[in-house]
Amino acid sequence: MEKRATFSNRWLAAALIAPQMLLVFVFFYWPSGEALYWAFTLERAFGGGNEWVGLYNFENVFNDPKYWSSVRISLLFAVAATTLSLVIAMLLALFVDRRLPGHKVYKFTFFLPYALAAPAVGLAFRFIFSPDAGFVSAINRFFPGLWNPALDGFDAMLLIVLAQAWSLVGYNFIFFLAGLQSIPRTMGEAGAMDGAGVLRRMWDLQLPLITPTLFFLIVINITDSFVNSFGIVDITTGGGPARATDLMVYKIYTDGFQGKDYSLAAAQSIVLMVLIVALTFVQFRYIERRVHYN
Repeated sequence: MEKRATFSNRWLAAALIAPQMLLVFVFFYWPSGEALYWAFTLERAFGGGNEWVGLYNFENVFNDPKYWSSVRISLLFAVAATTLSLVIAMLLALFVDRRLPGHKVYKFTFFLPYALAAPAVGLAFRFIFSPDAGFVSAINRFFPGLWNPALDGFDAMLLIVLAQAWSLVGYNFIFFLAGLQSIPRTMGEAGAMDGAGVLRRMWDLQLPLITPTLFFLIVINITDSFVNSFGIVDITTGGGPARATDLMVYKIYTDGFQGKDYSLAAAQSIVLMVLIVALTFVQFRYIERRVHYN
């Protein structure tokens, strides 16, 4: 029989959950409601309140070629950063799972990047990959102009992809390692006795058994790439050069806080939220079919 915790005093239960409910309301429902209100209204030029304009802001969003460019860039960024982060994290987890010398130190070291805030990661990568002072500058001495994120859009996109992937490797690593360690050792030993090599055992035994973990991480990484990449972009490239790294989340910031068009930015935030929900639905609808839970 399932046991449940009960409170004889309902006021005590309410007092315990009140701080969490207050945080959720203040930092989620209230801003979401304000964004929804701003998306369908337009502030008068000289103040005096807002005017209801219906879908006017959304029409401006969808008729803006720069916005569609940011959508394409965001999708490319999310797929590239997610793929790179998952592949690296999977390889690191496989190495640690084999209990190589120093594997306990690796567990702590590999998780460290996730403890850093996005602006700190962006600042570190900006200095490390600086064409003038970073280690890449040595390469630029022999091949002038080979690497310059300030002028080359491809270099700038590669820079933020590397930074985003690096920041998520530790998070993915922990989940992959937990999934691998939950697999009975006898299965790997049986595969080795049958003559299967390390890569074959990984592909045929380990990877199918951790597909629930892999699916979870795909959803989390793609969502994080859309909503938590602002700090990296703002510090490293500022959306440039020539809007080559102007992600959707960064365009919301530039239009709202630099361009002072809060209604347009609010409409873009609503579109971004709908896009994330749609991508998550597609992943659960089609990718989850390949997940083995038993």
